[in-house]
Amino acid sequence: MEDTLVIGGKKFNSRLFVGTGKYATPEMMIGAIKESGSELITVALRRMNIEGQQRTILDYLSELHCEILPNTAGCYTAEEAIRTARLARELGISDMVKLEVIGDQKTLFPDNEALLEAAKVLVKEGFVVLPYTSDDPIMAKKLEDIGCAAIMPLGAPIGSGLGIRNPYNIKIILETVKVPVIVDAGVGTASDAAYAMELGCSGVLMNTGIAGAKDPIKMARAMKYAVQAGRLAYLAGRIPKKLYANASSPLTDLIE
Repeated sequence: MEDTLVIGGKKFNSRLFVGTGKYATPEMMIGAIKESGSELITVALRRMNIEGQQRTILDYLSELHCEILPNTAGCYTAEEAIRTARLARELGISDMVKLEVIGDQKTLFPDNEALLEAAKVLVKEGFVVLPYTSDDPIMAKKLEDIGCAAIMPLGAPIGSGLGIRNPYNIKIILETVKVPVIVDAGVGTASDAAYAMELGCSGVLMNTGIAGAKDPIKMARAMKYAVQAGRLAYLAGRIPKKLYANASSPLTDLIE
């Protein structure tokens, strides 16, 4: 059964999206991305060092034939984020953008007010906007209403590895919006990714959970299987939780 994810008119077979930061070497990054099976790769433009390098990160990623998703990570104002997104389009990278406007340097929580301001401008300019936001259902609905192609609520603070801290808000967001919901940030291990998918999320985006593992290659493979398993479990429909036991072998209608 075909189960593709469509964002901004583009189809993705993999529902696992990965970043490119914090790897020990470019070769390790490429190996992990290959193992993850991801088809959408985020690149933080403001943190991309191209000066004095024979091969940039974009040169390495060109070998993978994946969709590149420019990221406005490191932007603290709407103006900075808008400028970074425009630069990505001018460079011919993509008109799809992962929009981040950070509100606090310590927690890296998003500034939702500035995020909404930047999203309005970029949507009007024809960008396919994927906003990184808090797990606030009201903000999620506002972002959908102005034309964002997906909603990307945090599972936990960026790089924390704490997993899904507020699954109830994620569930409400899933009931509130119709566009894809992709959990972004906080995933630490495979069970976190599977849980996000079991909730009904359309995908999971992660970086540190893979790049920061002792063996990023193996963790990338584990995350791939976790996202697939969580998606299948969601589609299959879990059994309801019960307080007491319910025998799997019935005691009625037995043949004597």
